Amino acid sequence: QVQLVESGGGLVQAGGSLRLSCASSGSIFSINAMAWYRQAPGKQRELVAAFTSGGSTNYADSVKGRFTISRDNAKNTVYLQMNNLKPEDTAVYYCYARKAWLDYWGQGTQVTVSS
Repeated sequence: QVQLVESGGGLVQAGGSLRLSCASSGSIFSINAMAWYRQAPGKQRELVAAFTSGGSTNYADSVKGRFTISRDNAKNTVYLQMNNLKPEDTAVYYCYARKAWLDYWGQGTQVTVSS
């Protein structure tokens, strides 16, 4: 069983940067895939960035070139570096993990970007 805890959200001005962290209670080495999702008020939850066990990554078109997903296996942590933030990035960001065909979600961290 995997428990995920996000941190690093907050209020930032447009053009600023934030780094989100997702700490896992267990080793992420055995996790099939990890990803960051976000959900803005009144909108569907959408995939932002994904990092698979094979080392591949993919990003939403809206964040390509601005966001970077990375990991630190020793710390059992996945990060999302967000640069050049825009007001449309405002949302609750959720960490996601998949292991043994089961889905796990963090509780989310709020990111608010002011214009």
